[in-house]
Amino acid sequence: MDLLNISSTMLYSAFILYLVATFFFGATIRQNKSERRKKTKAGTIGITITIIGFIAQLVYLITRWIASGHAPVSNMFEFVTFLGMCMVLGFIILYFYYKLTFLGLFALPIAMIIIAYGSMFPTEISPLVPSLQSHWLYIHVTTVALGQGILFISFAAGIMYLIRQIDQTSRNKKNVWLEIVIYTMFLFIGYIVITSAFNIMNYNATFEYQQGNSMVTTDYRLPAIAGPINGTLMTEGVMEPWFDTPSWMQGADAGSKFNTVIWSILSGSILYGLVRLFTRKRIAAKIQPLLKNIKPDLLDEIMYRSVTIGFPIFTLGGLIFASIWAQIAWGRFWGWDPKEVWALVTWLFYAAFLHLRLSRGWHGERSAWLAVAGFGIIMFNLIVVNLVLAGLHSYA
Repeated sequence: MDLLNISSTMLYSAFILYLVATFFFGATIRQNKSERRKKTKAGTIGITITIIGFIAQLVYLITRWIASGHAPVSNMFEFVTFLGMCMVLGFIILYFYYKLTFLGLFALPIAMIIIAYGSMFPTEISPLVPSLQSHWLYIHVTTVALGQGILFISFAAGIMYLIRQIDQTSRNKKNVWLEIVIYTMFLFIGYIVITSAFNIMNYNATFEYQQGNSMVTTDYRLPAIAGPINGTLMTEGVMEPWFDTPSWMQGADAGSKFNTVIWSILSGSILYGLVRLFTRKRIAAKIQPLLKNIKPDLLDEIMYRSVTIGFPIFTLGGLIFASIWAQIAWGRFWGWDPKEVWALVTWLFYAAFLHLRLSRGWHGERSAWLAVAGFGIIMFNLIVVNLVLAGLHSYA
């Protein structure tokens, strides 16, 4: 328990340090050129704090590894927080390659959202199922996370490019789609806020429902807007569900998952609406003036560079090492499991990204949209495939 307490403290400390570093990176975007020395100093402080935060998260990883006896990448909490750590590492690598402080203002907050999202899952250490009791677990999962963490930088640079370059003076398809991307980020924030609030209140509602030929129970950590199909509420004094979960939502705890999606959309939409009410304009339009001194060609190069680094690493982890592990664990290297299919989709997408860029000359805005879409596929694989689609990876 002492090691787990140290581990939790280090993860929390890393999150706070990343938040502090973000403020220092924000100070580097000042418009006044006469303050260049202060901006350079703020950037140096920002990257130093980021590295200290990364070291703190590394201590979290090591202490949890010692406490559990296996690499802490075997469930959603462990993998998602490790992915956030790899995102920060990807930023640090690209920072020292390009010496760009402003990238931290976008990369770190998104990495923090991912870490906070992971922290909403159960943090208990559980014994590994037989298929996970292999060294290939560590090799496969860590290289996948590292590859995705570096590919994430292409998304951060891509979203900055689009915010800077797309015309915000009048409403058009491009800035509407860009605002939808930003709105999606608010859904993550909404999920984190609403889940944290009810966790603090220790909210719990238990339902009983029939699954196959047996009666099973499921716990809701958020008030039940959508209850299990033909479920019976067993907890007194809590909100009754408004309706049953649709029948097409299948799998273990389908009702609880669907209910969480509803709450995420509601809370995220409210947060987005409040920000829009405060800014009185599209969020991208509000941010755009801050990026006017950033060279778009440099952002374009960062997008390309991060894909050329992250794609080979993801290829090793997501396809080659995954196939070896699948052969050892299940006796076949490929089985059309949803996770395997979407790993292949991700690989094909980034292969197409490089092909279109190198042979078709897709630079600039086209490349930025591809970078944003690629990260969307990664997040779909992480959330929907892991939590909704039933398959051999459902233990996550």
